[in-house]
Amino acid sequence: MAAHSFRTVQRIPVSLEQAWDFFSSPANLQVITPANMGFQVVSKFHGPVMYAGQIIEYTVKPVLGIPMYWMTEITQVLPGQYFIDEQRYGPYSLWHHQHHFKAIPGGVEMTDIVHYKIPLGFLGRIANALFVKNKLKQIFDYRFKKVDELFGAWKEPA
Repeated sequence: MAAHSFRTVQRIPVSLEQAWDFFSSPANLQVITPANMGFQVVSKFHGPVMYAGQIIEYTVKPVLGIPMYWMTEITQVLPGQYFIDEQRYGPYSLWHHQHHFKAIPGGVEMTDIVHYKIPLGFLGRIANALFVKNKLKQIFDYRFKKVDELFGAWKEPA
């Protein structure tokens, strides 16, 4: 079974440095995640600055308010350009999330590319079709709106 994937692109009217500082801080993940997910960073020693090898632990409540433990590792970082997080423990059999940043006239273009796979074979494929895919879309739609609220909606430069 192949992995599922999706890509989102958002333009943000801030400097590359501002975007990088915000999105590369684990402390800001909770700010851009829907409250009904019960998302909390629980790791104590992840540090304030992102680096390759960094482990970040969370709890999240994606289904019926049931808490779930999730651990990711930042596997690659090129400051100001991209970072990649991969699940080490959690709900997916594969989670690979690329975060790309590019300066453009008037701000930054942020691209997220996610590859994921649900465990349990046939049952996982059914769960993805009925629930997981839609839930991920809702999370990234919320993130898009929240980023617009925090930094302002994109307007094409004159």
